[in-house]
Amino acid sequence: MIIYGTAILAACHLLGVYIGDLLGAFIGVKANVGGVGIAMMLLISARVYLHKRGLMPDTTEAGVGFWAAMYIPVVVAMAAQQNVVAALKGGPVALISAVGAVLLCACTIALINRTGPKSQDASWQTGTVAEES
Repeated sequence: MIIYGTAILAACHLLGVYIGDLLGAFIGVKANVGGVGIAMMLLISARVYLHKRGLMPDTTEAGVGFWAAMYIPVVVAMAAQQNVVAALKGGPVALISAVGAVLLCACTIALINRTGPKSQDASWQTGTVAEES
C-alpha cells in the first residue's frame, strides 16, 4: 500500500535527522548537519534494497517514488530559510563546503555513469524513437 511508502520515509527521516544531529555534534556545530540529505539517501537505498529482493509491492514503491520526487522542492524550501549572507561573512567555510559538495556530486555522478549498465537502448542518445518491426 502507498501508506507503507510513507512509513519507510518516516523511518528514514528520523534516522537521517538523528545522524545529522550526531554529525553536527561531532564537528562542534549545534545544528543538524545534512539530516534531510542523509534521510533521502537512506530512502533511495531502502527502495533499491527492497525492490531487488522483491519485498516492495508496486503500490508501496509508488508511495516511496512520490516522496523521492519531492526531494528537490523540500531542499529548495529549506535552503530558502538559510541566511547565506551571514554564512559567507562568518568565514570561507560555507564557500569551501559548497564547492566541495559540487565536486563530490560531480564525481559521484561520473562514477555512477561509468559503473552503470552498458546495454541500454541507443535511441535515447540520438533522440529518435525506435521503430517496431
